[in-house]
Amino acid sequence: MGGSIKSDFSSELSQRYLAYALSTITARSLPDVRDGLKPVHRRLLYAMRQLKLDPELGFKKSARVVGDVMGKFHPHGDAAIYDAMVRLAQEFAMRYRLVDGQGNFGNVDGDNAAAMRYTEARLTLVAQLLLDGIDEDAVDFRATYDGEGEEPVVLPGAFPNLLANGAQGIAVGMATSIPPHNVLELIDASLHLIKHPNASHGKLLDFIKGPDFPTGGVLIDEGAALVEAYASGRGSFRLRGSWEVEKAGGSWKIVITAIPYQVPKSRLIEKIAELMQAKKLPFIADILDESAEDIRLVIEPKSRRMDAAMIMENLFRLTDLEYRVALNLNVLDAQGTPGRVSLRDALLAWLDHQLVVLRRRTEHRLGKIATRLEVLAGYIIVFLNLDEVIAIIREEDEPKIRLMERFSMSEAQVAAVLDMRLRSLRKLEEMALRKEQEGLKEEQARLKAMLADESAQRAQIASNIKDMRKAFAKTDTRLTRIEPLPELAEDPKDMLIESTPLTVVCSQKGWIRSIKGRVEPSTDIRFKEGDASRFHLHVDSTDRLIIGLENGRFYTLPVDRLPGGRGYGEPLALMFDMPSDQAIVSLMPYKAGAVLLASSAGHGFVVDMEHLSAQTKSGRQVMSLDAKARMVVARPLRGDMVALVGSNRKLLVIPTDTIPVMSKGKGVILQRYKDSVLADAIGFDSTEGLSWMQSGGRVRSESDITPWLGKRGGAGKSVPVGFPKPPRFT
Repeated sequence: MGGSIKSDFSSELSQRYLAYALSTITARSLPDVRDGLKPVHRRLLYAMRQLKLDPELGFKKSARVVGDVMGKFHPHGDAAIYDAMVRLAQEFAMRYRLVDGQGNFGNVDGDNAAAMRYTEARLTLVAQLLLDGIDEDAVDFRATYDGEGEEPVVLPGAFPNLLANGAQGIAVGMATSIPPHNVLELIDASLHLIKHPNASHGKLLDFIKGPDFPTGGVLIDEGAALVEAYASGRGSFRLRGSWEVEKAGGSWKIVITAIPYQVPKSRLIEKIAELMQAKKLPFIADILDESAEDIRLVIEPKSRRMDAAMIMENLFRLTDLEYRVALNLNVLDAQGTPGRVSLRDALLAWLDHQLVVLRRRTEHRLGKIATRLEVLAGYIIVFLNLDEVIAIIREEDEPKIRLMERFSMSEAQVAAVLDMRLRSLRKLEEMALRKEQEGLKEEQARLKAMLADESAQRAQIASNIKDMRKAFAKTDTRLTRIEPLPELAEDPKDMLIESTPLTVVCSQKGWIRSIKGRVEPSTDIRFKEGDASRFHLHVDSTDRLIIGLENGRFYTLPVDRLPGGRGYGEPLALMFDMPSDQAIVSLMPYKAGAVLLASSAGHGFVVDMEHLSAQTKSGRQVMSLDAKARMVVARPLRGDMVALVGSNRKLLVIPTDTIPVMSKGKGVILQRYKDSVLADAIGFDSTEGLSWMQSGGRVRSESDITPWLGKRGGAGKSVPVGFPKPPRFT
């Protein structure tokens, strides 16, 4: 007494924090895999059952429910309890509501529910399924926090609530995020698992198409990613709002009919309005909220010539009309241990729990049958010896002991006989008693046989699940559509940029800038001292530039990001992660089509322009090069012929179709050299002849290409008289 214990502070702190963390995980934040409920939800439903708030009976004030829960089971604030109850009653938050609310329980705009004294509640049929059998010893009970009562450790949970309604929770070091699913799909998957417990997740997804949200929307099908997410218990789903086009006369408008799960409608409208005011949605003229019971957001375009799909793609990019719903299947298992499970493990755990509940309810029923059979045997004795029994009861001082001695009856049988009302004696007909006795014995034999056979138990579970399916099949349909990602002809980002003509100028040292309008190369354009023009392009502000370096790496740069004004621009090396010692080989606008790539070693191939586009600052490696080689040609390919010229001034013309089309690599040998390298290459149309640029800007053409026509990999022949030095086509 009064002493002290020396202990390491960090050790004590760690122990106490661990105890707090485990308490938060197990007693607040994570749902039980068996009934899919957190403690507060379980206590709410159990308290409402004790208040007899059945679906067919009347409502009671929410304050009464919250008071009972707080006083008997959940020693926390009434606001937290009421907030949990409100969510169970919101049809836009719960796929299958557990509480039937009357009054203002909030709305999809994000408005709060009315105070608990103004609202009323009762249980739903789904909640009854979760509670069914709780009075038949189906689950364990434990003492409440004050020791004055008992509460269920878990509910019987005949409804697959964990996946059907989902769950959200943040604990200490752990979080759970389970989206809701369609119960009919879960039932079909469960029935398959009963027969095939080792079914693959790919097979289960034949039944479960993905989450099914109470607010509908569109789930983008990402194929193998869904299987991986469900198999690992962790991933995400891409969810969008639903929309359609309404036409009226010669105009049209977009109507959004569903918004993503848990996105407040009012906040979404505010965000779109802010973007419009900031001129980040230049294609939208106005947005109107015409919602009543159903969602109806009307978007009016600025021009009817715009593409509705492109408008929506930009809205998906910039607003919460699209976001990723997380999947994190962290739950408490049957032993109360937290951990992540897969979809199959979650369903199997629910089915195993149903087996346990079935066995316990069956054993409870067998006990009731045994007790009733014992009483019936006593009643039959009374019927056969009615006069003597009446005489003993009237004349004996201890009729209970006398009846037990005279007819060898048990204490329970005698107690039942003595507790009978006199008017019941005339109803003790032997045939009725023996008929009830035979029926109970048949039920007893059937239940005992089922308890001895696990396959019979699984068959009974399957039968119960099928009965539940019939009940939901009449009214339940999938609310969330599953669609592939739409294919668009152009990048939706381009709509955000006003198309204006520009001229792009890039210097020999890699300084790049844009100039408004179409500026000709002859115009006086200033460069830094010692620098000069290298590329001069006429483009639009919505274009993208493809930049190729001599190391075979390509970069993508949107034109609208280029510096403008009267300065010298900015160096490309600061815009990308590109080596400073590699020269720029090509600068071309992105246009669909083929591009010819060739190295100084004479290798090359044809590549589609889309394979040159890079999404990151580090670029994309497209052409593989030998140790001393460098990429010297990267230009759009046209025509049926390709002309190649080496530094040895040997010219070779080969058919375009002899050059392979590849997405990346080294390519094939185009022209062979002994002590030279490839200087330039260009595609052209044989009907027009081969052209090249001479000194002074004059263009010369050669219509007869026969002298230089050869096979791929040839050495070529000397260039025509007057060909530029060094050899170049442009």
